[in-house]
Amino acid sequence: MNASFQTYLPVSVVIVNYNAGDLLRACVIEALRQAVEVIVVDNASADNSLALLEQALPAEPRLSIVRTGANLGFAKGCNIGLARSTQSRVLFLNPDCVLSPGSLQRLLSVLDASPEVGMVGGLLMYPDGTEQGGGRRAVPTPWRSFVRAFGLVRFAKRWPRLFFDFHLHGQPLPAGPIEVEAISGALMLVRREALDDVGGWDEDYFLHCEDLDWCMRFNRKGWKILFVPDAPVVHQQGACSRSRPYFVEWHKHRGMVRFYRKFFREQYPGVLMWLVEAGVWLRFAVLAGVHSVRKVLGWLGLRRG
Repeated sequence: MNASFQTYLPVSVVIVNYNAGDLLRACVIEALRQAVEVIVVDNASADNSLALLEQALPAEPRLSIVRTGANLGFAKGCNIGLARSTQSRVLFLNPDCVLSPGSLQRLLSVLDASPEVGMVGGLLMYPDGTEQGGGRRAVPTPWRSFVRAFGLVRFAKRWPRLFFDFHLHGQPLPAGPIEVEAISGALMLVRREALDDVGGWDEDYFLHCEDLDWCMRFNRKGWKILFVPDAPVVHQQGACSRSRPYFVEWHKHRGMVRFYRKFFREQYPGVLMWLVEAGVWLRFAVLAGVHSVRKVLGWLGLRRG
């Protein structure tokens, strides 16, 4: 990187990598253009992602690579990177994300504009420029998840408070930063003071829902979370997990159950919580069945070809 040291933003970027391939290199190169340091925590990737990165940046002093030696999960990887970070602002960034020029500066300016803001996230986009779900959302309570799973959001216009959809990307983009209940773990810029107050990521999650957990804890500690619509980031969503759909879905649904038990057990009667958990695992069974059918059909197609 040829720019002078003074041009780099005082942000530590933490990237947890697992088989991201060449996406990791693109992610790190752009992050180094904007931030003072990048920390890659590699969860024992079996692909060439680290080799490609080291080939592109053979002697970059602002890049640190931590090899864990095992797949420890996303939350633990984030905490390892956090422990290595040196700056007062920490950006947690997925390896399949690429910051747009100026996006980190915009996120940082919003975070620093108000001391009660603990976390900000930007506009997550598909490569075609359309907005992804998850970048701005409400907390998916068991009731909201039920509403979405059974298509009851179609009644939201008539009864918006009862049939509210926790994904907000269907709504028009706001004119400026707005407070939300949750953002995506793919892109979180966090204030060090809030980190010290709330604590790190919950390592009992392996993959998925740990970001919702963190947002809940930030909210309960009184820290505001803002969505910044004019800080775009291209996210190749799911690029690192497509090769192991069963593994990913298992941990996603396991994380959902942990999230519900941790934050909503006191609000919902025991029988209702049992039904919620049964619904989560039923959903997993259905999705696993769909993956199995697709795999068989793909195998038959190859055989016939």
